[in-house]
Amino acid sequence: MLLKSALAIVFGCVLSACSTLSESSHVSMPLLHGWHEGKEVRYITTDVSDQALAKAKQANYAPRLRDAVPRYPKPPQVKTVLERVYAFPNKEQTWSVFASVPEPLGYESQNTHYSPLWLMYVVVWKDPSKATELTSEEAILTAEDQGLVTIERTNIVLNCPVIPFAKKK
Repeated sequence: MLLKSALAIVFGCVLSACSTLSESSHVSMPLLHGWHEGKEVRYITTDVSDQALAKAKQANYAPRLRDAVPRYPKPPQVKTVLERVYAFPNKEQTWSVFASVPEPLGYESQNTHYSPLWLMYVVVWKDPSKATELTSEEAILTAEDQGLVTIERTNIVLNCPVIPFAKKK
């Protein structure tokens, strides 16, 4: 029993040493801006399943993320770890649109749909001169219904956790 207790203490110390950062330990990553239901969100991109996009986003190339993409057509009752993120490759809009975010942001989130893994959907304006800022999934789907944009599902998976932040007053 004494041996088990000693091993538990040693194991606990080893684990806590792995997670302890000194006050001077920091990581610098680009903080990106996006939209969710008309509100600004901030996120980081750490991993991407497409090598060219990983390079463009200065992220890790992680081809195994594609393993998370289900076979399509997927029945609605089949749930996956992926959420939808809408990107605008022709640069009519620089901020992506997220289908969900943690609500509230941070450790108290109650949103069971949020996942930091995103399946990229590409949004293209049929007439770029009519492009406006789309700030929600609903606005994108409405624009598609109106024949203003096309939406194409890709097989690109991104790891982009949404970051909690305090709004400036």
